[in-house]
Amino acid sequence: MNAERAAEDLIADAAAAPVDGWDFGWLAGRATEERPPWGYARLVADRMARADAALDVDTGGGEVLAEVPRPPKLLTATESWPPNVEVARRTLRRVGATVVAVAPDGPLPFRDSSFDLVVSRHPVRTDWRQTARVLRPGGTFLSQQIGAGTMRELSEAILGPLPPPTQRHPEHVVAAAEAAGLRVVDLRHAILRAAFHDIGAVVWFLRKVIWTVPGFTVDRYREQLRDLHRRIADEGPFVAHARRFLIEAVRP
Repeated sequence: MNAERAAEDLIADAAAAPVDGWDFGWLAGRATEERPPWGYARLVADRMARADAALDVDTGGGEVLAEVPRPPKLLTATESWPPNVEVARRTLRRVGATVVAVAPDGPLPFRDSSFDLVVSRHPVRTDWRQTARVLRPGGTFLSQQIGAGTMRELSEAILGPLPPPTQRHPEHVVAAAEAAGLRVVDLRHAILRAAFHDIGAVVWFLRKVIWTVPGFTVDRYREQLRDLHRRIADEGPFVAHARRFLIEAVRP
């Protein structure tokens, strides 16, 4: 099989694979990414065990929340992407969570001071004023977020050179949290190595993690994908770096 045919087969396979939910199991054996050292799922489980009413914002397919061993009495999740809503509802039945479909940039549809814990893993955007509003006094917000310039090497492999990132800098996030009346009690950073072993893994990742190359489609970027396939074949796995930060804030 020649290189061009091999690339097309890998691309077609990845383009047809489902990307619902927030499970990355399809990449097993094809790509790897280091995990942040703080163990977000463990931290969430610890906070959930001590909460009475908790909210998971942008739950995806509910994968993290479903693993909580001792859920609180009231457990709610929001999700804005319609295909994920039904996935999350099925996944979260085991922990008794209610999944609420929301508009991508709409307000949180809950009364003031409804929750003593709000969590969010990789939110598209954190509405700090809404978060502060639904937290009870003394309540906690815990979130693992995408850092500025995450996977930049992959973005530039498809799009070409990019200007320095202007969003998702932790210091800006801290300022926004404090402006909403929250007090930041923990902030941690990590740069994590990611390796893609074939172009199919790249295509599937770009379809799923849509902010890496906004508006990505195979047809639009086919030539860049072929070039990257040749690069992987000649040089080995394509390496990029994910940037993450953990933020924990409380409402006084």
